[in-house]
Amino acid sequence: MRLWSISPKHLDPVGLVALWRESILALKVLEGSTRGYREHPQLERFRSYTHPLKAANTYAYYVWVEGRRRDFRFRVGKLRLEEVDTSIRIPVTDGQLRYEVWHLLRKVFRRSPTWFHHLLQLGCFEPNPLFYVVPGPIEPWERVPKDLRSASLTAVEVGTYTIEVRLCI
Repeated sequence: MRLWSISPKHLDPVGLVALWRESILALKVLEGSTRGYREHPQLERFRSYTHPLKAANTYAYYVWVEGRRRDFRFRVGKLRLEEVDTSIRIPVTDGQLRYEVWHLLRKVFRRSPTWFHHLLQLGCFEPNPLFYVVPGPIEPWERVPKDLRSASLTAVEVGTYTIEVRLCI
């Protein structure tokens, strides 16, 4: 399960569809209607919020909005719209966002060179609207190789490219 902290608008079509499915799975887990993934570390950010289902529904809502913008047919009925609250803001560290940008660039480099080049043209990467950026390292719940925990990730190497990771904060 990958519940990206970066804005869904930065995901290629394959990544956006996967994020939609995984955000709906996260909702089911938090509702207690599935047995799998109950201990998944990426659910910590929702569980730590006062109203986990509101946070998760709002997160999935932003994914739905991006899908709709791109003419995808994500079913809004999978959300509990009464639980969507666009005033919610959850902190995410700049280290986490930088890690996710690096992770996304590596994935897209292999599966969608056109989208990769689109990402290279961006001035900066935004968080999902649910999140606001605070200084800090990669989130403790993220599973990363040990050497990345202390890396700044302000510039990353992907293939033969060295890319400056700028965040819109």
